[in-house]
Amino acid sequence: MLEIDRVQDSKPAKKRIIQLAELRNRNLLAFEELQCFNDTGRFRYRHPLIVHHSLRAELSELKKKDPDAFLDRYANARDNVKRYKSFLNSDTRNEHQKALDRENLKKHQSRAEVFREVLQDE
Repeated sequence: MLEIDRVQDSKPAKKRIIQLAELRNRNLLAFEELQCFNDTGRFRYRHPLIVHHSLRAELSELKKKDPDAFLDRYANARDNVKRYKSFLNSDTRNEHQKALDRENLKKHQSRAEVFREVLQDE
């Protein structure tokens, strides 16, 4: 953030302003995670670096205890990815719906990726 700030002072650019704002948001989120952990001893699991940690642990445990349920949830995640890709290709959806569909697609793609990582771990 300091490097971007130095460059931004001498040569302002919209791209760097956006990048600086995104880094600031991640920094605040990391601080909130650490503050919550300090206060309660538990993470909130909202920061991008640790958001999948709790999900990965949960899925690993589910895979060991109930492999059929794990595979069902993995199939649901893959189906959700297909569904939201289809929604994005649809001409009947307006721009607001497509923006929501893009967000949901990213969420389900990252969830499906966690499933794949859990499957590849062993």
